[in-house]
Amino acid sequence: MKSPLLSLPGAVPAEGVDEGVAAHYGDLFREQRALADGTGFVDLSHRGVVTVTGDDRLSWLHLLLTQHVSDLPTGQATEALILSANGHIEHALYLVDDGTTVWAHVEPGSQEALIAYLESMKFFYRVEVADRTADTAVVHLPAGSIAQAPASAVVRETPYGRDLFLPREELEAFADQAGPAAGILAHEALRVEQHRPRLGFETDHRTIPHELGWIGTAVHLQKGCYRGQETVARVQNLGKPPRRLVFLHLDGSEVHLPPNGAEIRLADDGPDGRKVGFVTTSARHHELGPVALALVKRNVPVDARLMAEDTAAAQETVVEP
Repeated sequence: MKSPLLSLPGAVPAEGVDEGVAAHYGDLFREQRALADGTGFVDLSHRGVVTVTGDDRLSWLHLLLTQHVSDLPTGQATEALILSANGHIEHALYLVDDGTTVWAHVEPGSQEALIAYLESMKFFYRVEVADRTADTAVVHLPAGSIAQAPASAVVRETPYGRDLFLPREELEAFADQAGPAAGILAHEALRVEQHRPRLGFETDHRTIPHELGWIGTAVHLQKGCYRGQETVARVQNLGKPPRRLVFLHLDGSEVHLPPNGAEIRLADDGPDGRKVGFVTTSARHHELGPVALALVKRNVPVDARLMAEDTAAAQETVVEP
């Protein structure tokens, strides 16, 4: 959905999966600094919004999700995954329950497939699933923000800030009083700095939660059965994931950033060395310079010098080998 905030001064539309909101409003680093200082907001109104209502909503979701939600307190934010039967990540949900309804925002365009799966699992449970994307916009307020959430908004508060589920018709009025607006590129740069994975960026068709550090934050290890649990338990108790997430400091002398999917090799092996991983998200950070998240093979030494295509990279460990 195309956001009305693209009409704000300086707005440059985002591309790809984030199409529909602004990439930036004319000054990427100023927008990053504002968010880091706890001011401004990010328009995430392109994200999918799904709700679950009914008396059985929490107990039912508990059976399907990787997170323990059967006793989720009203107003407490959490995140959860839906896995395939083989334990691969299919959906990532960012949840809050307001006392009568579970609200979740998900990756743009993924809500239809998610709802189709949820509908197929309803059976005799007293639940109703709805796509609220058309009438609800997600807005992010950074940590430390003193902006007031409208009374009509459902608030999901996390260590990184507040996500507001806002009636879409109130988005422009909210922007008028909550500014300055920051684009999705500023939001992504801070996400990379915080080592937070994103579905479709840090994941591919075979990603399991252990590779990204989602154990604990999105996967509860002491809850009952759910699809893919066998893989989670086996890797947790008996083995190690085949890949691990790393944070990269990229050579700042390069003009371009290595794109999503850029191959990573050991620097000592030269340009013809074997591929040991790939870049998942790259960004220009207002303090750290060019940075990236990447997935590399578990046995890559933690002190190895890497090359992301033709860009030198030093790694920081996110997921232990």
